[in-house]
Amino acid sequence: MEPVPESASWSGVVQVGRRILQSVNTGGVFVVSGSYGAGHDAAADALTQRLRSAGHRVRRLDVAEELPWRIGALLRWLYFIQLRLLPGSWGSTLRFLQRDGWPLRLVRCLLGLLGRGLAAQVADATLVVSTHPFASQALGEARARGALDVPVVTYLTDASVHRLWVHGAVDLHLAIHELTAGQARALGGRTAVVRPVVAAVGVPSPLDWLAPWPVDRPAALVVGGSCGVGDLHQTAEDLLATGLVTPVVACGSNDRLRAQLRDVPGIVALGWRDDMAALVAAASCVVQNAGGMTSLEALAAGTPTITYRPIPGHGTTNAEVLHRAGLVPWASDPADLPGVVARALLRSAPSGLPAGAPDVLETLERHALVAPTPALVAA
Repeated sequence: MEPVPESASWSGVVQVGRRILQSVNTGGVFVVSGSYGAGHDAAADALTQRLRSAGHRVRRLDVAEELPWRIGALLRWLYFIQLRLLPGSWGSTLRFLQRDGWPLRLVRCLLGLLGRGLAAQVADATLVVSTHPFASQALGEARARGALDVPVVTYLTDASVHRLWVHGAVDLHLAIHELTAGQARALGGRTAVVRPVVAAVGVPSPLDWLAPWPVDRPAALVVGGSCGVGDLHQTAEDLLATGLVTPVVACGSNDRLRAQLRDVPGIVALGWRDDMAALVAAASCVVQNAGGMTSLEALAAGTPTITYRPIPGHGTTNAEVLHRAGLVPWASDPADLPGVVARALLRSAPSGLPAGAPDVLETLERHALVAPTPALVAA
């Protein structure tokens, strides 16, 4: 277990904290997600739940729906098509935009222009929290040009930090580990380390969950995002070959994958589920390929998690960071898989999450009390 490091600068935390403490009686908090994968929405759901439970007024927006001329919906369609048909090209796209050059500046400029309506929507808020890079860039551009006088926080749903996640004018970037926070700081962001934010769920027993299927081994939940992307079929076959687990594949909206796996002896194929956090908590282990929100849910639930056959782009970079942080081991070769699975089932790997990391509200509110202003005290 690692101690929670001090951030390079708490000024952003203090400013954001003061605003969030005022949110009950003013414009409230906007949580802006992006429906480019269920993980961003799941993070927004969890943040909304956490804020509302503390008495804050919360409003939700989807950056994909707020961009004009249905550009957001078009980008969403292109993203899913790219991941499903040309996954390698997604990695190339991210590497191209990771350089600090004209392509990145052009994307930021376009998102800033297209996101002016989004900035206008949140102008009466006391705080805006983003769980998607497009929203963070659009709002950061608005902050940079003085068009938005509202603090903006980005909650990083990835363990690795692409340049599109970070904007220098965003007030704070929240990360689940110091390695992630360090990457954001290296790109010019102000950071704080927090516990993973996941929605509270009622966890079913594994027997209740798997009752419809004949399962005689521990359940390994295989996930590839809401669209079931990546080589999940081969992953399930490789897990079955270990003889240690029953692969339970969350196919999401990928009906073709579910049809392929439905009749394979020893493999359970699930369709779309609205209770993924509960399934993650009930599984004996999780095998993932993207390192996004499902990994955070598994870490929060204490479910052993493995990276295997990560998708290009953010899947690979997330796998590297999660492995280095001691959070999620990466079985980078099929020959390594049986040993990694066996260790996961023994739950022998220590947690690499920072010891005593606060949750989101504790981070904001604790540091808001460092130097309260007279106006805040009066309020």
